[in-house]
Amino acid sequence: MDDNILFITTDDGREMKMEQLFNFYSDQYGKSYVLYVDPQKDDGQVYAMSFDEDKNLYAVETEEEWDMIEEVFEAWNDEQQKN
Repeated sequence: MDDNILFITTDDGREMKMEQLFNFYSDQYGKSYVLYVDPQKDDGQVYAMSFDEDKNLYAVETEEEWDMIEEVFEAWNDEQQKN
């Protein structure tokens, strides 16, 4: 997940090019996460998935994980706005 571009395969098998915002590791869940946006849309929607060391992507599994991701994103976004 070092590159700024990320390819996501949709449920119907289409591959979509996404733009990575950042990634991070959570000690609490023992997982790495990537946050990304669809560069074709200007709706501000941010997506997240977890990924393993082979860079395989997985859906976020629990509401608790989503809450944690939202907190991390808000802190990142606040920092971005300061710069």
